[in-house]
Amino acid sequence: MLGLMQQQSLLISSLIEFAERHHGDGEIVSRRVEGDIHRYNWAQAAKRSRQVANTLDGMQVPQGSRIATLAWNGYRHLELYFGVSGSGRVLHTINPRLHPEQIAWIANHAEDQVLCFDMSFLPLVQAVHAQCPTIRQYVALCDADKLPADTGIPGLVSYETWMGAQSDTYTWPQLDENTACSLCYTSGTTGNPKGALYSHRSTLLHAYAAALPDVMCISARDSILPVVPMFHVNAWGIPYSAAMVGAKLVFPGPALDGKSVYELIEAEGVTFAAGVPTVWQMLLGHMKPAGLKFSKLNRTVIGGSACPPAMITAFREDYGVDVLHAWGMTELSPLGTLCTLKNKHERLPEAEQMKLRMKQGRCIFGIDMKIVDADGRELPHDGKAAGDLLVKGPWVIANYFKAEGGDPLVDGWFPTGDVATIDTDGFMQITDRSKDVIKSGGEWISSIDVENIAMAHPAVAMAACIGIRHPKWDERPIVCVVKKPGAEVSRDELIQFYDGKTAKWQIPDDVVFVDAIPLGATGKMLKTRLREQLTDYVLPGL
Repeated sequence: MLGLMQQQSLLISSLIEFAERHHGDGEIVSRRVEGDIHRYNWAQAAKRSRQVANTLDGMQVPQGSRIATLAWNGYRHLELYFGVSGSGRVLHTINPRLHPEQIAWIANHAEDQVLCFDMSFLPLVQAVHAQCPTIRQYVALCDADKLPADTGIPGLVSYETWMGAQSDTYTWPQLDENTACSLCYTSGTTGNPKGALYSHRSTLLHAYAAALPDVMCISARDSILPVVPMFHVNAWGIPYSAAMVGAKLVFPGPALDGKSVYELIEAEGVTFAAGVPTVWQMLLGHMKPAGLKFSKLNRTVIGGSACPPAMITAFREDYGVDVLHAWGMTELSPLGTLCTLKNKHERLPEAEQMKLRMKQGRCIFGIDMKIVDADGRELPHDGKAAGDLLVKGPWVIANYFKAEGGDPLVDGWFPTGDVATIDTDGFMQITDRSKDVIKSGGEWISSIDVENIAMAHPAVAMAACIGIRHPKWDERPIVCVVKKPGAEVSRDELIQFYDGKTAKWQIPDDVVFVDAIPLGATGKMLKTRLREQLTDYVLPGL
């Protein structure tokens, strides 16, 4: 027997329709590339999204075609999120921090037909446009009077000229909910990037899950600042969840320095923010010397890479902000876990609670996970056994776009490439990337643990741990350190700092001071490049 309920497809267009109908006056605030602040609301965003859809119809762009963006977080990018996907096309957000050669490769692989870009990225588009034959229209996300006279890009139009004359009346098509809606490529640290092709169904289920109280706890009472870029995994789904609940959205544009982010948080009464650790380091670095505090910010989700415990402590103890540690991947849309305590944990001493907050968190409903050994045998969830992390769920990738790389699944599970433990309460902790784990004398050393201890030292701005070949122990850890401006610390002082904080055999054999640690397009440390830079390095005493 089947249930007798209405059948309605889960579509991205339903999100913007809902936001317009029930939260039409909800604010959307953007710092523009020009530096000024733009304000409007969900009702106006919905109208302009319909104009985008009419524009694509007028161009006779077939449904399923890819429409690319090279853009910061802002209101025009938001309109493309809904206007492109809602009309049956596929929004392809390109990461502008990738190499130009990679950007051209991605655009060609996706067969993009339109590219919309912020003026910040005009030099980048000028460098690659001749290599992208499938793109038939370039659109600069600016007013008509801000478009330079001679850019060398044939047929370039301003966004306002491109869509501004279109009607804001439009009937969204009733699509199969499994229709593709957006495309995001992996960062491609090894080999060419691969595309994760999301569906309307997977995106809406992800948006539902992200808004849950034990996840981001997003509501119409929030003012949300997504510092995580809209060009990277759909800003962790926040634009969709915000429309779903009618929250105020605050977009930072290109100004991601600590001072700019702090001023926007305070001016717009931001209660919830999300971003990667490097951005929050800049924010805290701006606030502490000036003795600044937050007036309304009460929580932040930190993901993208492991959050140093010192950062969690600083947010909580110095500023009263609850840090929610998160983990995910492009292939997971991206959320997999988020760290919120259970009822029984509220009675634990603060030190015990802190041990839990340092973990990446518990599964979100819709995600299942397990850890396995090298032979694929499932390991116990006892918080001790570490194994390869596998996941599955309705917003987890089944295949890469155009089947690049072949079938990625193992018996229906997606292998994440992470090594992790899972405890009896379901809290997962990433101990390393499988390619970064250090094996010394037959024992595993977590590079993340080594880095976290270094990051707790007041003179350390950033730390990366890598393994160096050793004739007896196979590998030994060293830690590469960037010092804070004006701070001083010696190698011996840092080595001594590890005493009592970890087992003696896990203490790094050396400290290498560097000017900078190479970062990838999404802000993650590129340890492969760091190893290349230290090709001639020899451990002390060898």
